[in-house]
Amino acid sequence: MENPAQEQLAALEAKLAYSFHDRGLLQEALTHRTYVNEAGGGKDNQRLEFFGDAVLDFLLSDMLLIRFPDSREGELTRMRAALVDEASLARVAAGLELGSALRLGRGEEKGGGRQKRSLLADAFEALLAALYLDGGIEVARRVVTELFAPLISCADLLSGRDAKTELQERARLLRGELPRYVLKEATGPDHDRRFTVEIYLGPELMGEGVGRTKKEAEQDAARAATLVLKGES
Repeated sequence: MENPAQEQLAALEAKLAYSFHDRGLLQEALTHRTYVNEAGGGKDNQRLEFFGDAVLDFLLSDMLLIRFPDSREGELTRMRAALVDEASLARVAAGLELGSALRLGRGEEKGGGRQKRSLLADAFEALLAALYLDGGIEVARRVVTELFAPLISCADLLSGRDAKTELQERARLLRGELPRYVLKEATGPDHDRRFTVEIYLGPELMGEGVGRTKKEAEQDAARAATLVLKGES
């Protein structure tokens, strides 16, 4: 009989419709550095995350080139950025229930690490690298296609416009003001920074965003503020 950890891995494999030849790769992809620090050794998922980021960029670029053959470079770049930002990756990871399968240190566990967007996004990239290394490019391509095709079909992505541009136009129309972005904090080591940005219209705080760069955090904040304004229109 499988133990709970192995059952979680099996459940994830079922969602992916893929059985790993080397489950050690899958386990590595789900192991946060805090778990390794407390265990006193082993591999965390940072190296796989690094590789998975590149694999995802390649596969999504291929999808977008095929789907939008007449789009220009700038439009394709904006669409890809919308697909790979932290919020999008965290949503995909949540759909796979990656949070429940993560191996976390006690402090990260108590701090709600299983629901943190940054951890979920990183784990998804690491998982994609593990899929590539274990099953090859076609396995990784199939999974990316199945998970991201619905997102590529969404109206906001097809518009080719970034969230800050959409918000600026909507804010000018509804409020007669332009949004103001304020860096709230930057946390984490240099190789894994997380930026939090607040967004204001006049004196009103409209929301905040998180990202691995200030630009990504501003885009995330703009999406949050746009949802608020959509509720007013």
